[in-house]
Amino acid sequence: MNIQTLQTNNNQTMSSREIAGLCNKDHRHVLRDIDDLNATYEVMALPKVGQSNYTADNGQSYRQYLLNKEQTIDLITGYRADIRIRINRRWQELEAQASAPVIPATLSEALRLAADQAELIEHQQSRLALVEPKAAALDVIDSSIGSINVRDTAKTLGIPQNKFVNWCIAHDWMYRDNRNKLKMSSIRMKQGFMEERTVTYQGNSNERVATTQPLFTPKGLTRLAYVFAIVHEVA
Repeated sequence: MNIQTLQTNNNQTMSSREIAGLCNKDHRHVLRDIDDLNATYEVMALPKVGQSNYTADNGQSYRQYLLNKEQTIDLITGYRADIRIRINRRWQELEAQASAPVIPATLSEALRLAADQAELIEHQQSRLALVEPKAAALDVIDSSIGSINVRDTAKTLGIPQNKFVNWCIAHDWMYRDNRNKLKMSSIRMKQGFMEERTVTYQGNSNERVATTQPLFTPKGLTRLAYVFAIVHEVA
């Protein structure tokens, strides 16, 4: 299978298939991770990763994603260090291939090149403005002690509670049981992202009723902070 890095409108992209090969992961798993990344981009009002189709050796058409460098880094941040190194080295190769100086042939081309450079600088400054508060917030979270409930987690992330709950249900962090009570997903407990505690309350007949309450561990809160990138302006 011939996998090529594509270049459209002078913007280099790396396909999800090449990322899967570099990361030693099944392509379907990379597609799933990008689906989750796009869901986060939607919450943060950021551009989603573009999707296209490719034709496999069997003649069938399948979907793939085309990621720019920033999207690639966003995707593989949670992967192993050796994977990040391979991805970074590959992007260095791609950038070296595209580093040949562009000499405008006409005045209009020169003006377009200047406008593109100004737009790139503005975009990089915007990304930096997002990264700095993220790093500071993660330092606070990493030093926190103990697990916190849904309301406090949403407050820490700067997201309305109802929207946060809906996101957690849609992304397999929590679910509602037949009594409409929030429960944590077992996979998040295995990952160390969530736990639960038993709480009691006064029932309708004055009896004490026991139930469980989902909690987010410091590890889980840190993971969510990465996912939401600590953009407190998310509505």
